[in-house]
Amino acid sequence: MKQPDTPFAPAAVLAADLATLIGKLKRRLRETAKAGDLTQSQLSVLGRLSRHGPATVTTLARADGMRPQSMGATVAALQVAGLVSGAPDPADGRQTILSLTPACEEMIRAGRAARQQWLFRAIDTRLSAAEQQQLAASLDLLRRLAES
Repeated sequence: MKQPDTPFAPAAVLAADLATLIGKLKRRLRETAKAGDLTQSQLSVLGRLSRHGPATVTTLARADGMRPQSMGATVAALQVAGLVSGAPDPADGRQTILSLTPACEEMIRAGRAARQQWLFRAIDTRLSAAEQQQLAASLDLLRRLAES
């Protein structure tokens, strides 16, 4: 019979340690990408437009759990910075379809490349060949957790 879960169960400790470690790794990767002075909300909008393509302010607000007015202010700042542009929605001229500017797409591409390069260097210089194999083997486990 399975013992009742306690805060000190091995899986609970592992979950807490993994969450902390992933948070540190995300912060380190974010620092490497040099996103400038963008807020977390602005980065979220740029990431969503990058992954899912053009969208309206309403769609972006809904996806981030924000009011459309708040999202409008976030988008306006991105437009002033030259990272997002808007065009009338052909189906509804009252709406504006927002998309990334070419400059923003290049910034995102460069940021991804910088993160990838930092991670490659860290793996290549800080882990032995055997440790790299261990890391590779753990990717399947992490992928299963991410997809659960």
